[in-house]
Amino acid sequence: MSTGRGAETHLPMSGHLRLLGAYLLPQRGRLALLAALILAEIALRLINPQIIRIFIDTAQAGGPLSALTLAGGLFLLVGLLGRGVNLGAAYAGLNLGWTATNRLRTDLAAHLLRLDMPFHKSHTPGELIERVDGDVTTLAEFFADMSIKFTGNALLVVAILVLLGRENAGAGALLAGYTIVVFIALLLVARIGVAAWTLARQAWADQMGFLEERFGGTEDLRGIGAEAYALAQLSRLMLNLLRKARAGWMANALGFTITNFLFILGYGLGLATGALLYLRGDVTIGAAFMIVYYIGMLSAPLEEIRGQMEQLQQATASIHRVSELFSLEPEVRDTGSMSLSAGPLSVEFDGVYFRYNDNAGGNGREQPASFGSGFSPGDGAADPPETDALPVAVVTDVSFHLPPGRVLGVLGRTGSGKTTLTRLLCRLYDPQAGTIRLGGCDLRETPLAELRRGVGLVTQDVQLFGATVSENIALFDTQTPEPAIRQALGELGLLDWVLQMPQGLDTKLAPGGGGMSAGEAQLLAFARILLRDPGLVILDEATSRLDPVTERRLERAIDRLLHGGKPRTAIIIAHRLHTLQRADDILILHEGRVVEFGPRAALAADPDSRFSQLLRTGLEEVLA
Repeated sequence: MSTGRGAETHLPMSGHLRLLGAYLLPQRGRLALLAALILAEIALRLINPQIIRIFIDTAQAGGPLSALTLAGGLFLLVGLLGRGVNLGAAYAGLNLGWTATNRLRTDLAAHLLRLDMPFHKSHTPGELIERVDGDVTTLAEFFADMSIKFTGNALLVVAILVLLGRENAGAGALLAGYTIVVFIALLLVARIGVAAWTLARQAWADQMGFLEERFGGTEDLRGIGAEAYALAQLSRLMLNLLRKARAGWMANALGFTITNFLFILGYGLGLATGALLYLRGDVTIGAAFMIVYYIGMLSAPLEEIRGQMEQLQQATASIHRVSELFSLEPEVRDTGSMSLSAGPLSVEFDGVYFRYNDNAGGNGREQPASFGSGFSPGDGAADPPETDALPVAVVTDVSFHLPPGRVLGVLGRTGSGKTTLTRLLCRLYDPQAGTIRLGGCDLRETPLAELRRGVGLVTQDVQLFGATVSENIALFDTQTPEPAIRQALGELGLLDWVLQMPQGLDTKLAPGGGGMSAGEAQLLAFARILLRDPGLVILDEATSRLDPVTERRLERAIDRLLHGGKPRTAIIIAHRLHTLQRADDILILHEGRVVEFGPRAALAADPDSRFSQLLRTGLEEVLA
């Protein structure tokens, strides 16, 4: 996807209106209340100059003291009421803006979670956090100010000009021309700032992504003494952010300078107009003061409009980046309607070809491979023609059938395609050719939610969250009762271990599972799987660095998960010899191809089989 560097930053107003309509119209009640408060504030601000005019003209004509006292009291009452309404409008505006942006933030986060793995490989978590939180936060004031307050200020300017024209047509026309000049100047300055703020927002996202990665790798950086190198990189990113942000703020400063000069010019014009009309006898002294007062009032809404135009510069940059993310669509489409059967599921690969095409500079989506004429997905009969334009396939013509309830051990050197098979089974990617069936159903015809329930995956890198043990096991599903969690732990033989923690199931874990070993995190992941009761379990087992106690717990949990009271189909990516004792069948991959597949006992008894050779040679040495 485009990162915003050098991208077109002009976003048609229709884009702003669509965003406003999508997230403000559902809040019609709050929107109507805010509009009513702003209109009331405008009316109160327009009334006070009229009261001052009456006060001055009454005083000049020698009117009664009671009339002056009444006018003064009314002036104070209107002023206080106006301040109260202004406070209410500010509260209503912030409430409206943050409610809308919270909904937008939720929608954007959900959309990003649906995007393909190539997108997430091309964008760091820190960058995405900045896009979801930073860009959307910038829009909070936009939703309130630009939707209602901008309109309110524009109406106030129009009302002032109408009242001035009603008092004196010449003065109204002169000030209308002045206002048009100010608006044109504001628009020109706004166009300058949009491009600068787009680049500044991207520079900020780049810095956030860098910090997230480096903080995550602090242990490795310190271990190799690379702190100075990381700080030098950070310095370059900070310098880039400084330059981009400075350009944006300079655009704001330019707008401030231009509009303030125009305000001074307009105020001088108003004083001259009022004085001239009074000297010519066209207006009373009270009316002349009212004209000058109204002209002075023009500066406030115009200054607010200028500030809102600055917000529009930053909001347009953020809207551009948010819209860019919403425009991305995953290649893995959730269009299936076939349900998986209950119980253990069969697994079938039929002529599957797959290659990664994760392109950080592209659109964030995996592009399907083109194998040339004469080859159609599902043929599985011949290799696709190799060309210089296509990278080598990670998985090539893979075909095998695993009956339900059996355990498959997958072997192969690093890079042979073992993990890729699991990603294809979970539909994190779709193959470019061939068919994968689970329980007899084509994965493309199975709803993703159904597939996620039917396949349980435990990787070596289990993600734990800063929450309680029970919340981590249930993955924050509040509908999961505690007895069900206890039962899952009990079936795996882990309940006593969890209850020995400081607060048992209510023990709060550090973010990222800090304080727990990789093996202990996998134990909790097994409980997650058992709660879902999938028909297929995929294990990428821990290979080393397990203390004896955790290793024994892990082995017992695997045995109970795979051979407990309920049969399940299982695929184990094996790295250790004793793990294969659980396997019914063995699949050996080499450079993305199946070089051997069959029952474990038969392959072990065949001295000419690759599996038998691995057993004789030593699995850990050969597969390293």
